[in-house]
Amino acid sequence: MKKLILFVFTAFSITVNAQYVVNYKKVADAYFQSKDYYAAATFYKKALKITSDSTQLVLPYGKDKKQKSDERLIEDYEGSLYNLAESSRMYRDFSEAEKYYEVASTFSNPKYKKALFYYAESLRANKKFPQAINAFEQFIARNKTDELVKAANREILSCKFAIKEMRFPRLVQVKKMQADVNGLGSNYAPATQGNDFYFTSSRPVSVAGKPEIVKNVKGETQISTKANPFLNSLYKTRSAVRDTEIDIKKVEMDLPEDMEFAAVSFNPSGTTAYFTAWKDNGQHAIYYSSKTGDKWSAPQSVGLQVNSRDFNSAQPYVTSDGKFLLFSSDRIGGYGKYDLWFAAIRSDGSFGQAVNLGPEINTEADERAPYYNVTTKKLMFSTDGRIGLGGMDFFESEGDLVNWTTPQNLGYPFNSSKDDVYFSAINTDGSSGYISSDRESACCLEIFEVEREHIAISGTISDCKTKKPLDGVSVRISGDGVDHSVITNGSGKYEFKMDTRKPVKLHMSKENYFALNKSYSFEEIAKADTLMHVDYCMSSFKINVPIVLDNVYYEFNSAELTELSKKVLDALVTIMDDNPEMEIELGSHTDNIGTDQYNLDLSERRAKSCMDFLVSKNIAQNRMTFKGYGESIPVAPNQFKNGKDNPDGRVKNRRTVFKVTKK
Repeated sequence: MKKLILFVFTAFSITVNAQYVVNYKKVADAYFQSKDYYAAATFYKKALKITSDSTQLVLPYGKDKKQKSDERLIEDYEGSLYNLAESSRMYRDFSEAEKYYEVASTFSNPKYKKALFYYAESLRANKKFPQAINAFEQFIARNKTDELVKAANREILSCKFAIKEMRFPRLVQVKKMQADVNGLGSNYAPATQGNDFYFTSSRPVSVAGKPEIVKNVKGETQISTKANPFLNSLYKTRSAVRDTEIDIKKVEMDLPEDMEFAAVSFNPSGTTAYFTAWKDNGQHAIYYSSKTGDKWSAPQSVGLQVNSRDFNSAQPYVTSDGKFLLFSSDRIGGYGKYDLWFAAIRSDGSFGQAVNLGPEINTEADERAPYYNVTTKKLMFSTDGRIGLGGMDFFESEGDLVNWTTPQNLGYPFNSSKDDVYFSAINTDGSSGYISSDRESACCLEIFEVEREHIAISGTISDCKTKKPLDGVSVRISGDGVDHSVITNGSGKYEFKMDTRKPVKLHMSKENYFALNKSYSFEEIAKADTLMHVDYCMSSFKINVPIVLDNVYYEFNSAELTELSKKVLDALVTIMDDNPEMEIELGSHTDNIGTDQYNLDLSERRAKSCMDFLVSKNIAQNRMTFKGYGESIPVAPNQFKNGKDNPDGRVKNRRTVFKVTKK
């Protein structure tokens, strides 16, 4: 390490000397221990003399010349700076965290070795994906046995996924709600019930006579033990929240003292509200309250099937038919930290045994905030345990609460490089709704409106010969993040809806028909507005029944293919590419001009010429054989009955065919 380390920043400076402000550090340490990270960061900056109008960060020592008397000063400095980085990260200000972790990652003390990992994480959150990949790789190289190595490898994959996703944004409109909703503090977990819009907010609540958080008494800094004024509570307004002026009211419930509550979900009639509640000890449980008129009853625990003193349960979601409660919990029997569970809601309001949604949904990390659409049978939830854009990402799976498809990331811009959580739909198919995200905030969740749009690819598949629609055709569309299949009915119609303009491939197959593969580039899809309509026809075949390749010609008395013939054979190349398991025989026939042996030799050379052309187009030779038939199998007379020459018949006999020998 250099004797003097100088880091240049644009927004702050730290100057450390013998006049270190001890009292500010004590205040900061106290807030850090109590997990009030915003306050902790504020006082660490005071202790480190960080200002907002400076340009340099100068470390107070050269590592190779430090004196023993400086060791405590250095220890305090490094500890304060690292905790400042930690505090910034914990209240989700990754812009600040990145600056401080970059410095902390240079510290030689092994207890700060995770600074490099969190520096990389901050770079990722700030959309600096290539730099983040480099920092994660450095962390892995230096800490091969660290518990965070697995997470670092996943983060690298997520950064690469994010780079690709942001090249091809999904068809999603995302708009932040107005400032009245997104006020101070966190604003999250939106929900609608009837004409009312509910959300949770930790906006500050004025408390009459409340003392200052920090005050000076005889030169000593005192730390207040009063509760933080940023308390989570439920708020509501009218559903028409696009109005320029809206009336937001706090939902009053007779809660025990010092209890906070959040993330409401209602039964179908709106008469019972389920929510998360907790006190200072941090134990989270699910409560319910009943509504009579405009009054809500005192909240009560939903019972031991869901809650326990031994674990946390949170983020309830009641299905629209009122039959099930889904929630997130770190109870035993799960697959990771917080898992998703469900419990049946009985007719009397009690609950059945909680059941884990299973390993297809849950990971070794956190799964949060479930939303299940009983109409589409799709589950949307957030997790940081899968490859995504970073932080908590939305994933979607289809199932019946027991069996699930592999969850799919909803991509950019539905997801961001920060935390995205709490989806709530406002229509039946779940294409419109609200989410919570800190994508545009330095610290806190905010509420956004989202609308998922689609582009449809549709058409009709028919028989190339009869022109009639084909039923029973298996049609599959696939691509990066796209994989859907349908079977056509008697109309021959197919249709797919996609939320991306990424390149895709359409594969069509049916027994005794040549399969078709059609690719759509980004440019082709981008030209379409909301619909691409393309019709296709499929050609039938039978094993060992020859199919004539029309217009395959050769130079006179030669086996050399003409340029026109090569274009015709290109169609056969496509068939071979689309049917990779298929094997064929190429055959050539002549008329009866010339000797039998000459015609047999010429036809064999011509058949081989066709095979060689296909080999030149990367068709494997072991999938093909060739054979010359000479004049032995005419399909039309070479002469008329009166002995005159039949030119049309000779043309038909001078043919090249192929037949499928294996499908």
